[in-house]
Amino acid sequence: MENPRKRLPPGPGPGHPNGMPNRAIRRSEAYLAEAQRLSHTGSFGWKASSGEIFWSDETFRIFECDLKTKPTLEFVLSRIHPDDRELVQQQIDRATRDGEGFGLEHRLQLPTGSIKHVRVTAHPLRDRAGNLEFLGAVTDVTDQRRAEESVRESEAYLAEAQKLSHTGSWAWSPEQDIRYWSEECYRVLGFDPQNGLPRKEDYYQRIHPGDQPGFMELIGAAIRDKTDWEADYRIVHPDGPVRDIHVVGHPVLSTSGRLVEFVGTVIDVTERKRAEEELRRSEMELRQTLDFAPQLIAVYGPNRERLYVNRVGLEYAGVTLEQWRQTQAQCAFVHPDDRQRELNYFASAQTNGAVGQLELRLRKADGTYHWFLARYNSVRDGNGQIQRWYVSCTDIEDRKRAEEKLRQENVALREEIDETSMFEEIVGTSPALQSVLSRISAVAPSDSTVLITGETGTGKELVARAIHRRSSRGSRAFVSVNCAAVPRDLILSELFGHEKGAFTGATQRRIGRFELAHGGTIFLDEVGELLPDTQVALLRVLQEREFERVGGSHLIHIDVRVVAATNRDLKAAVAYGTFRQDLFYRLNVFPVEVPPLRERKQDILMLAEYFVQRYGKLAGKNLRSIDKKTIDILASYDWPGNIRELQNVIERSVILSSRELFAVDEAWLSKETVAPQSRVDGKRQDEPRTERAIIEAALAQAKGRISGRSGAAAKLGIPPSTLDHRIKTLKIDKTKFKFL
Repeated sequence: MENPRKRLPPGPGPGHPNGMPNRAIRRSEAYLAEAQRLSHTGSFGWKASSGEIFWSDETFRIFECDLKTKPTLEFVLSRIHPDDRELVQQQIDRATRDGEGFGLEHRLQLPTGSIKHVRVTAHPLRDRAGNLEFLGAVTDVTDQRRAEESVRESEAYLAEAQKLSHTGSWAWSPEQDIRYWSEECYRVLGFDPQNGLPRKEDYYQRIHPGDQPGFMELIGAAIRDKTDWEADYRIVHPDGPVRDIHVVGHPVLSTSGRLVEFVGTVIDVTERKRAEEELRRSEMELRQTLDFAPQLIAVYGPNRERLYVNRVGLEYAGVTLEQWRQTQAQCAFVHPDDRQRELNYFASAQTNGAVGQLELRLRKADGTYHWFLARYNSVRDGNGQIQRWYVSCTDIEDRKRAEEKLRQENVALREEIDETSMFEEIVGTSPALQSVLSRISAVAPSDSTVLITGETGTGKELVARAIHRRSSRGSRAFVSVNCAAVPRDLILSELFGHEKGAFTGATQRRIGRFELAHGGTIFLDEVGELLPDTQVALLRVLQEREFERVGGSHLIHIDVRVVAATNRDLKAAVAYGTFRQDLFYRLNVFPVEVPPLRERKQDILMLAEYFVQRYGKLAGKNLRSIDKKTIDILASYDWPGNIRELQNVIERSVILSSRELFAVDEAWLSKETVAPQSRVDGKRQDEPRTERAIIEAALAQAKGRISGRSGAAAKLGIPPSTLDHRIKTLKIDKTKFKFL
């Protein structure tokens, strides 16, 4: 079989008439093969009569097949892209029929799926027998076509970008007139591309008459100086609209420095100009508005560069806008004592960007300082960088003066109160009272638990309030709870709160008094009335400083001072078993006993005068003095109800008094001599000793009935469900009381 790579008969040998040596021929073939490789051009021969095809090595590489492959027309057609195969077949048929050469471009679809673009050129020849042959070349033009496609895409992108940005490109030679305009350049300047490139004179005529002289002068200078230039002018479109144009030109020089042409861009900036004009108008209106605002308003750059301050601010500081801008020192107009606070604010605001405000003093034109409330707000870009600082300052000098005056008046008033009475409404100078006040002064600064004892009406709550006000907790809450006034089944909820659904009627969470007193003081009045289960809960709070809400499981920690009070003898109650001994010792850390009024006879007149003035002022009556007989009556009476009884008698007398002389009707006072009242024992004579005994006594009286008007629950003052629960807890047999 003939070698498929055979192309043409061998060249002349040494005996050839041309005499060319074989070595020279091989060198020439090597040069030819290298040239084909470098130019991606292969050669081929095709005998149309026999169908034989001869390829050079480069042709095999273009078709990406092995050198051992035998090229045939069928093989060639199989490698041609399906969309181009019919065109190539028609070209081959025409060439073989007419014996004419041909040239065409088509695509190859290779086994790997890749596509190549090739250009084929063939010339016809006849051998000695007259048979038709073709010699030709096939060139791989894939890179060229890709480059052309890339250029077309780039041109399309550029044209679209110019269209979107209203930017046209141009080239103009002073010697050869306008040489190039992009499509967008035609649109921007209002020319029809169908008419071709306009002449320079036609272009100048479109420029607004008011801008032509300046533009011509600028162009003349640019030609003379061979420099970059730019200009803003107006162009008048044929249909009437006037557009604002920004043009930029750049000189192109020859190697010898001769001006060849200018290239550049034209941009339609009409919308931008209108926006700038609208912005200037808005800024002018805003500045006029700010100038009429009563506040001092300033605008700073990101690094606190001074940009703008309104007219009120300039007049206050006594400077011009330029002088204010040129002031280099930061906080130059701020009082020296306030500067560090403002610097600290800006330092923190750089990070967190929070809107804030400061009270500071600003220097006036006359050198004095006024107080202002300065509010700061920063504007940031999309990256979170500060672009502007806006500061408004409101004059609060009058408010500050009023606050200072009020503070001084409060100080003076407090000093006056302290001089007249160290302990607010606790009035008197008797030795018995002074002893109590001395103990209050000693215990108040500490956090110790205090137990206040004394008869009813002696002012135990006033003592508790005095202890709170003189303590470090004086500015915090003082929460008072009368343990005897709260129903027994609700006292736990009152003290410690409850969770939603903890019992019937608990429709929402409730905060207890201990939580409300957190950080302050809680006053437990009539603490001796607490039931045993409540005593246990209170003991835990005093020991652990924590509790749970009723129906809850979460521990609540508190910081609260406990002050308790009672008119009962708790030691006797402990002995009788109605009050827990451990709770008593927890409460009785620091005892304070308030004396009854009968032991403070010398304080009665002072108290009477205090109450007369107090209720006389409330009633709008001017009572100048107290009747001497009234003084004797008040001093001789034993006051079993203590200060509360004295207060009520005087209030009643003030209401009925019609003269400037205050008098008390002796009939309002008891005629019987009142024996000195001892404090209530922890147990009444008929009072059972334990909770079980109390419940059993009530069941005995009610014949075993729990509910109803005459039932045990009504006698004890608690809900039947609560009593039933306690009966089951204590394992009391209620049936045995039915027949007693």
